[in-house]
Amino acid sequence: MATVVRTVHAPPERVFAVLADGWSYSDWVVGTTHIRDVEASWPEAGAELHHKAGPWPFSLHDKSTVLACVPGRELTIRAGLWPLGEAIVKIVLDTEANGDTRVTMHEKFDSGPLLWARNKINDLVLHQRNVEALRRLADIAESRRQPAA
Repeated sequence: MATVVRTVHAPPERVFAVLADGWSYSDWVVGTTHIRDVEASWPEAGAELHHKAGPWPFSLHDKSTVLACVPGRELTIRAGLWPLGEAIVKIVLDTEANGDTRVTMHEKFDSGPLLWARNKINDLVLHQRNVEALRRLADIAESRRQPAA
C-alpha cells in the first residue's frame, strides 16, 4: 500500500470541492488523460466516472466508482485500469489548527495483474505518482477562489 500525506493551504471544503468535481479528475490524477463522462450523482457512493489513461494510441478506457463518501471529509474510490487491474484509493481530509487541510491518500491494488506484480519498484513508482497527484490537488485547491458568501 502506498500512503502519502500533504498539507494543503486551503480549508477542507475547498479541497473536497476539487474531489467532488469529477471533471477535474484528469487535472490532478497522474496518468489520467481525459474524462469521458461523470455521472451527475458524483461523488455519491455508486457514482461512476469514465476516463482514459495513458498516452495515445495506447490509452486505456475504464471507469472509477465511488465506494464511500463522507462530504468534506473522506472519499474512497475503486479506480479501474483494466487490463492492468483495479486499485482502492482512500482520501482523508483533516483540518489542521491553522485551517489548512492535511490530506492523506492511501492506495492499494485490489485486483488484476498489478496486484500480483507487487515489488519495491512498483511501490516506489506508486508512491511517487501519488506524491505528484497530491501536489496537483493542492495547486488546484489553493488557487480556487473562496465562494462568495
